Amino acid sequence: MASADDSPRESTRRPPGPPGYPVVGNTVAFARDQLGFITDVARKYGDVARFEVGGTQVYQLGDPDLVAHVLVHENENYVKGDRFNQILRPIVGNGLLTNEGAFWREQRHRVQPAFHPSMLERYAEVMTAYTERLLDSWRDGEPRDVHADMMHLTVEIAAKALFDVDIREMEAEIGTALEAAMDHAELDAHLPFDVPAWLPTPENRRFQRALADLDAVAARILDEHRARAARGEDGDDVVSRLLAARDDAGTPLSDQQIRDEIVTLLLAGHETTALTLTYTLHLLGRHPDVEATLHEEVDAVLDGRTPTVADLDDLTYTERVVKEELRIYPPVWELIREAVTDDQVGDYHVPAGTTVAVQPWVLHRDPRYFEEPEAFRPERWTTAFERELPPFAYFPFGGGPRRCIGDRFARLEARLVLATVARDWRLEPVADELSFSPSITLRPDGPVEMVPRRRQR
Repeated sequence: MASADDSPRESTRRPPGPPGYPVVGNTVAFARDQLGFITDVARKYGDVARFEVGGTQVYQLGDPDLVAHVLVHENENYVKGDRFNQILRPIVGNGLLTNEGAFWREQRHRVQPAFHPSMLERYAEVMTAYTERLLDSWRDGEPRDVHADMMHLTVEIAAKALFDVDIREMEAEIGTALEAAMDHAELDAHLPFDVPAWLPTPENRRFQRALADLDAVAARILDEHRARAARGEDGDDVVSRLLAARDDAGTPLSDQQIRDEIVTLLLAGHETTALTLTYTLHLLGRHPDVEATLHEEVDAVLDGRTPTVADLDDLTYTERVVKEELRIYPPVWELIREAVTDDQVGDYHVPAGTTVAVQPWVLHRDPRYFEEPEAFRPERWTTAFERELPPFAYFPFGGGPRRCIGDRFARLEARLVLATVARDWRLEPVADELSFSPSITLRPDGPVEMVPRRRQR
């Protein structure tokens, strides 16, 4: 594998890449099929390649050592950058996803206790109870859009676990607003030009309504927590911690900052897990042999009862199924960084300001690290295999200091929800293949319909 330190520091070489057209570069080919384009670039041009999209030069890195160079060893030189912030900052403001430096470290420190392993058992009860509530609405043989179901479920779980609020009365409002916000981010990511926010297009008006609804939801959550504090009810959820936080001068966080963190955690805390569960259920429906093995394990371990944290050590195949789904369809399919100062990756010079892309989608399907990479094979995840796998050949939650703060939460939720569903149901896909509309996350291009069939254990 290539190393960031193997090449002469004085090199000014530019990496190879696909030829493009004047002005637009590779924008048309990229927009037509993003996933196919980046895969083709990696296979044809190697571990460091270059292409141009929307006037931006992108350096694509396909070697685990170079991914570690960007995300870990030189992480302070590779920030989220203007393009990432341009897409997400209008939605999440100055939350954990977008802020940098000392303030980001302070905010992460304030939020981190909510994701401590000691909190997981409490969250587990919420996760399984809310899943069973959803499953009560399923009818044998009645098609469901499982993506919509999982989006509803995970946003309710995130709100209850992280904010200690039941959002069922607000769920439709929140779900619609989050969906509209992500649709806007997707459009912004795809367009090679910027549409001014002040222009009264239908999409801009929909987006502004979504932001107003998210502001209103965050305000209601804040008001509820302030009312609890006034009654002397101290909480240890994220919002309570943020309300109690003070800087060195004793100044509390602004309502706007707390709003930004609420929206950030609602967005990041539910969509990626919803996608993981959606694609896992689809893959199981396409692979009845894997599904049968999963059902055997769930039946043997649970014997019809609700799973708990204590069961997870015995639900080893369930964990392998989730790991394999995260490999094949990583919800965060690409991570974008921007070089602050000049750098060197492999044999190539990276000028300051260059956009650098590292893509789980590409590395997770690299035959150098995964035999039959297109195949859904949970059994590949043995201890020996994981021990030999290079770091950053598999990184569904990112890595380094900016690794997803909720990775334990997400993995816990995915396993418990999957085991709860598999205890009573199997699902048949309506369509054989998935199609995607990738933006910040690997979103499906339309509903993911499946037919639930009640199991006879």
